[in-house]
Amino acid sequence: MNSEEYEKSILEWRKNDDAKLRGENGWLALAGLFWLNEGPNTAGSDSACDILLPPRAPASFGTFEFDGKNVSLRVADGLQAEVNGRSVKRAVLKSRQDPKPSFITFDGLRMVVHKHNGRYAIRIWDNLSPERESLAPREWYPIDQKYCFRATYTRFKEPVKANLPNVFGDVEEWQMTGQLVFEFNGQTHALDVTEQDDGSLFVQFKDSTQNTYPPGRYVYAQPEKGTQYTLDFNIAHNPPCVFTPFATCAFAPKQNHLKAAIEAGEIYTNKH
Repeated sequence: MNSEEYEKSILEWRKNDDAKLRGENGWLALAGLFWLNEGPNTAGSDSACDILLPPRAPASFGTFEFDGKNVSLRVADGLQAEVNGRSVKRAVLKSRQDPKPSFITFDGLRMVVHKHNGRYAIRIWDNLSPERESLAPREWYPIDQKYCFRATYTRFKEPVKANLPNVFGDVEEWQMTGQLVFEFNGQTHALDVTEQDDGSLFVQFKDSTQNTYPPGRYVYAQPEKGTQYTLDFNIAHNPPCVFTPFATCAFAPKQNHLKAAIEAGEIYTNKH
């Protein structure tokens, strides 16, 4: 495509990405992430509750029972919630990581069991939250086609373990499925990646720019033909933890720290 068509495609991608960020059940609708203790975990708008819901919610919404592996919900007397569209008073819940997760809905709220790094939490979205519209405009480098690369993917014979720092200051283990190699300014660069269900490759990287998010950014490489992928840093974006304290982000492993400056994609302004 010519430069005008290319720029139009990047602007359209950014528009769609912003819509997803602000959309119903999107990152900006997140309203809580509460780690579960074994036993009963109370939920409601009362400040004494273990899981604090927005002020419009009942003082007592119900109780999440956790036995160390399984989570169940008991809705408070006089209230009715839905799990996957079905009205319930009690329910055994499947986590977000299950093929068929149990989504609880009540008065504009959405809740789900979230498993992360061996721990269990209740993640909450508030689709009536003003945060969905109040986000300051995101800032980006000027679109530059020189940062769009044809990269070669080599799948590892077996997934390789990698230790990734996360937003909580911990380290979590990921399984990297292969390596993506590209050339920039006469240098060869390699990035460990994870394959996605849609055929794309998820890349967590950090580079030497000074005005991007310090722990690194994300980008998805798109499949072309055979082992060839398009790695376009003009659509590199900040991880969701830039926009909400309730995201569970993992950042680039050490081998994905590039010495090069990738002056493309989203900038970090610390306004969010």
